[in-house]
Amino acid sequence: MTTHRTLYSQLPAIDKLLRDTSFCEVLRNFGHSQVVNTLRTMLETAREHIRTQEQLPDWNDDWAAQVQARLESGLRSALQPVFNLTGTVLHTNLGRALQSEAAIEAVTQVMRTPVTLEYDLDGAERGHRDKALASLLCELTGAEDACIVNNNAAAVLLMLAACASGEEVVVSRGELVEIGGAFRIPDVMRQAGCQLVEVGTTNRTHLKDYRQAAGENTALLMKVHTSNYQIAGFTKAVDEAELVELGNELNIPVVTDLGSGSLVDLSQWGLPEEPMPQQLIAAGVSLVSFSGDKLLGGPQAGIIVGKKELIARIQQHPLKRALRADKMTLAALEATLRLYQHPETLVERLPTLRLLTRDASEITDLAQRLLPAFEGKYGEQFTVCVEPCLSQIGSGSLPVDRLPSSALTFTPKDGRGTTLNTLVENLRDSSTPIIGRINDGRLWLDLRCLEDEAGFMESLNR
Repeated sequence: MTTHRTLYSQLPAIDKLLRDTSFCEVLRNFGHSQVVNTLRTMLETAREHIRTQEQLPDWNDDWAAQVQARLESGLRSALQPVFNLTGTVLHTNLGRALQSEAAIEAVTQVMRTPVTLEYDLDGAERGHRDKALASLLCELTGAEDACIVNNNAAAVLLMLAACASGEEVVVSRGELVEIGGAFRIPDVMRQAGCQLVEVGTTNRTHLKDYRQAAGENTALLMKVHTSNYQIAGFTKAVDEAELVELGNELNIPVVTDLGSGSLVDLSQWGLPEEPMPQQLIAAGVSLVSFSGDKLLGGPQAGIIVGKKELIARIQQHPLKRALRADKMTLAALEATLRLYQHPETLVERLPTLRLLTRDASEITDLAQRLLPAFEGKYGEQFTVCVEPCLSQIGSGSLPVDRLPSSALTFTPKDGRGTTLNTLVENLRDSSTPIIGRINDGRLWLDLRCLEDEAGFMESLNR
């Protein structure tokens, strides 16, 4: 007990600490209230340390530095920048599409000033927040009208609720997909008040299956693009053009959940072909929904394009207000869409497309430049090599297709997984965390998405 009392007496009083010159900068940076609250917490921690360890905490000689460190740690954003070296370009857990400089500037502008979000300058009256983007989307896709909500899951829910609540929707069994977060098409239909009518089998669905299932209570014939998986072998699916012919005959609209939603033909850059909204609109599909932050390369948004009459029903549905996009999303989406009006510079100005089309030899050269620094830093414990690898597009887009790339690989010389895990943790603790992937007993840092070479080396050296 005497030892405890002696140690307690060495703990400084808060008012004495606040008068110390070492606290001048901390007080100036964080203010009196935060500093005092932190000191109170630290004193309680110190007393507990004395009770359990019978010694003073190791920071007792420099309270100002400890307060500074704790307060700086508390200021760290929950959304930290990281280096995405996972090999997945559109990584859902890391925020999917990087925004173009045009989108960043547009968001900054609308954050700083009042804007005509729902104000019509011509009539000096209330306008519609989707109007400007609807015109742009119609230009790019050939649709009659468009609607924007906060993501594609919301778009599908709203589309079904507005156009088929209380009625039947016919879908192929092979298209009843589940995407991330256990988002399932049958569940969405139930939430929208629709009755799901499954047709065909998992691997084969014919036009006659839709015809036989359609009845007087059928509101929609629906197609769902299976963008996150692929069935190969003995398969049969009905394309949109065939289904539209049947829909026209039966007077039933055809709708498509396209998912990724590329607005350009990716095959022109040697990438796998992906169906585009404008193709489906040209084929006569009544409504097409797709994401803004996948292959489109913009912000998180759900976009519905199609027939004016059906879009009007969607806009008038009560869910639209709950699911609408805010001004920052709309600003970023508009700026992104305008890049598509100038296709000659799209690869350079749209980060998603730039990363997807990056030349493999360029990535290999980057890996060779970085190799000596990593060998110097980690060579004692790891065999560090440049290895060819395959990147993936991500976010459920083109799941079986891969992009040739290069990675720095780290193989622990002691063969221990704990050594590898320690390296992974150390890289995550960099000033800007470095996120790779572990495979085949090695850490892989796929460099396809690394464009800031200087910033990367600075973070590593810190």
